[in-house]
Amino acid sequence: MQNLNRYIDHTLLKADATPAQIETLCAEALQYHFASVCVNSCYVPLCAKLLKGSDVAVCCVAGFPLGAMLTQGKAAETAQAVQNGAQEVDMVINVGRAKAGDWAYVEEDIRAVVQAAGSAHVKVIIEACLLTDAEKVQACECAVRAGAAFVKTSTGFSTGGATAADVALMRRTVGPSIGVKAAGGVRTREDALAMLQAGANRLGASAGIAIIQE
Repeated sequence: MQNLNRYIDHTLLKADATPAQIETLCAEALQYHFASVCVNSCYVPLCAKLLKGSDVAVCCVAGFPLGAMLTQGKAAETAQAVQNGAQEVDMVINVGRAKAGDWAYVEEDIRAVVQAAGSAHVKVIIEACLLTDAEKVQACECAVRAGAAFVKTSTGFSTGGATAADVALMRRTVGPSIGVKAAGGVRTREDALAMLQAGANRLGASAGIAIIQE
């Protein structure tokens, strides 16, 4: 596939990521013209400075990786990140409320982040490995109703990552109108192409360089 690089969010979300590593991440993203860098929100100002005027977006996570903080906390983190230069925000749903069937809570939690993000795109991480197929469908439907730009499979920090089956289910649920991001365990070109074929139009990967060099 041509332009595989433009599907990739070049990602570094580890707790011990240093400013120097984030600077390297941005330099690599500029070199390979990835869609974005995806970082924790404390590094948004640094990334915004390094990527200013480029074709690489600044993406950050909110409520990451558990999704279990107060809605107001997720919304405040989002608003501050956007003010600092984030153009995309990947938020984690409240998985416990989803498991409890409290879909009104899940939807309002997403909506608060979407509203806080303003013109920035919100990607909703449903953490598919912790949900049944029926719950995955419900979570995606909540994201659509709340105005999200994407649904996303995984944080990469739980019990499993993206699968082609989950991507296909999510794409069937949301239809063609919003994005599907596959993340977690996408490490090879074969993985990447399988996710795109299943219906993803964005990939979260820390192995982006290896994928496009294959």
